[in-house]
Amino acid sequence: MIANKGGQYRPLTQSDVKLVHDSVMTLLEKGGVRIFTKTGREAFEKAGANVDQSTNLVRIPGSMVQDAIDTAPSKLVLCGRDPENDCTLEGSNVYLGTGGTAINVLDMKTGRRRRSTNQDVRAMARLVDALKNIHVFTINVYPNEVANIDEVDVNRFYSSITNTSKHVMGGIYSEKGVRSVVEMSAMIAGGMERLRERPFVSFITLIISPLKIDDNYGEFTCYLAKEGLPVVVPTEPLCGNTSPITLASNVVMHTAETLAGVVMTQLINPGAPVICGSVGSITDLRTMGHLSGSIERGMINAAVSQMAQYYKLPYYSTAGTSDSKVVDAQAGYESGMMNLLVAMSGANYIHDAAGLMEFDLTASYEKMVIDDEIIGRCLRVLRGIEFNDETIALDLMLEVNSGRTDFFSADHTIRYMRSEFTPNTISDIRRREEWEASGSNDTADRAHDAALKILAEHRPMTIDPDVNRQILDRFPFVRPE
Repeated sequence: MIANKGGQYRPLTQSDVKLVHDSVMTLLEKGGVRIFTKTGREAFEKAGANVDQSTNLVRIPGSMVQDAIDTAPSKLVLCGRDPENDCTLEGSNVYLGTGGTAINVLDMKTGRRRRSTNQDVRAMARLVDALKNIHVFTINVYPNEVANIDEVDVNRFYSSITNTSKHVMGGIYSEKGVRSVVEMSAMIAGGMERLRERPFVSFITLIISPLKIDDNYGEFTCYLAKEGLPVVVPTEPLCGNTSPITLASNVVMHTAETLAGVVMTQLINPGAPVICGSVGSITDLRTMGHLSGSIERGMINAAVSQMAQYYKLPYYSTAGTSDSKVVDAQAGYESGMMNLLVAMSGANYIHDAAGLMEFDLTASYEKMVIDDEIIGRCLRVLRGIEFNDETIALDLMLEVNSGRTDFFSADHTIRYMRSEFTPNTISDIRRREEWEASGSNDTADRAHDAALKILAEHRPMTIDPDVNRQILDRFPFVRPE
């Protein structure tokens, strides 16, 4: 997949970057991180960190942080089952995808909110598979009907992998679950070594603010590092709630917390594929709820993106979310502004960029389709304006000025008419009379129709039928339909 280059928006000056870096090192070395996973604590202690076993507090020397930054890969490929969908995370390359995990969806028949199911996981993956501007499927909804927590992960990943050839990324909920997903993915890949060579799945754990790595997520992280599979170690501080109120302080906390996760992976397995990440936002201090559609969320993620580029680490960020409860103007402007801001910062992978609303609690098929067009426009901005003799077309302007030709019929127009302009997939650009004659549908109506058409007609790449049977025999609780 062609990389989209960001980096046009730099919220931090060089002196800001140094100040953040110095603050991060001080916070990790003097303040430390509480690490509740025994495997992680032992790795830090063996490496020479100051570990207080009675409080689980680990103070991480700056030299240890720097060593981990040096051993962690600066380039990581999120592979698709179809190599055409590979995404190379490095530098200021930018890709966008879905995220969650939402526990609700807006029902396409009733328009009302309901609990999400495994069928929604399948449908969302299939929709993303068909949408050209969404590069990665981060599993965005939860299968509420799967009661056994140990069966959730493998059901979510199976439903996703079998409905898209794009890279599948997902959060994980149990140790048995993540091990089952790894085993299943290796079966599809043709063995563990092949899965490591071309990982078409990756996993999201979590650093808990302020400055904690809990037992479950810590063990998941250590296990995946040992296996050599890509793991994201994101952090989610909320300004004024689980972190200080100022954005500057949150940039420091985001960076420190995710680097703690990076260090742990490198102590477990030097060179293990790890992606640093940030998710957090601001807090509505009237209700203590987090605001997913705030522009400050975009600003924080853009700043942490700049720090990740400073450290030369692949970076997972957050944008595109909205606090709106319906597919309306608020859903559009919150998502659009944030996606553009974070994309222009050069964030490598922007999750949550499509389909999420209502404080990240609800996913919408219609919003997914609309966001695909919004993302397309963001990518056009990243591509910029190409200046050379051919694109300036001075000779053509002189010819037209002399009356020998016109712009409309020129070969130059035909050559560039598709590449220069962003195509509209949902936006209505007809004359009013045509729009009224066709029913005066609004954007949400058109997105609804487009989503239904895709789900009815699109057929994703399948997995080998024999392998599929083996998976269903090995994991009889997997729900294929």
